[in-house]
Amino acid sequence: MTRLAFFDLDNTLVDRQSALSDALAALCRSRELSPDADRWLRTELADRATINDFARLRDTFGLDASAADLWQEYVDLMAATVTCRPDVLEGLARLRSAGWTIGIVTNGAGDIQRAKLAATGLAGLVDGAAVSGDLEVRKPDLRLFELAAARCGVRLADGGWMVGDNAAGDIGGGHQAGLRTIWLRGRPWPDGLPDAHHVVDDVTDAIAILLNETE
Repeated sequence: MTRLAFFDLDNTLVDRQSALSDALAALCRSRELSPDADRWLRTELADRATINDFARLRDTFGLDASAADLWQEYVDLMAATVTCRPDVLEGLARLRSAGWTIGIVTNGAGDIQRAKLAATGLAGLVDGAAVSGDLEVRKPDLRLFELAAARCGVRLADGGWMVGDNAAGDIGGGHQAGLRTIWLRGRPWPDGLPDAHHVVDDVTDAIAILLNETE
């Protein structure tokens, strides 16, 4: 099997929820938004965010700022608050040293996901990334995995691994792409979805499994 490992980004390699909370708190302070607007944002952006959410925020709460300005401030704040743990970065570096090709397959808007990759140092540790906003499709769509493989300079048909916390998107999508899978437990498991090849509690455990495959 090819030494190819795809990783999900949010809540797999980085803690999106913590970054989101900090970023929205800073945005609400900066824009002097009401508690109602704060609660609205935390509900609407719980799973994902796009510029359209900030157009709705502006219209709902009568803000003067443009959607583009609000979105850019949010992107900058997320990049400033998101982190990737040192042990995760070290694990990815070990994978690369062991000859693995590493890709990111993530849902989300392209500009914000790439800002996270750059801010955390992940961009320098991966060979390519495919973001759902690039194709306007979301995991588990096979086209996103094919784009990731192309950007990594490999063929999806040669096999590899997918690691992520979302059962349907990451594990279901990985199965459809012909990949072996590692699930970070936490979210409910959908009925009828084939089991992941491995189940772990932390992404570093997944990296350890991949390193063992190398030895």
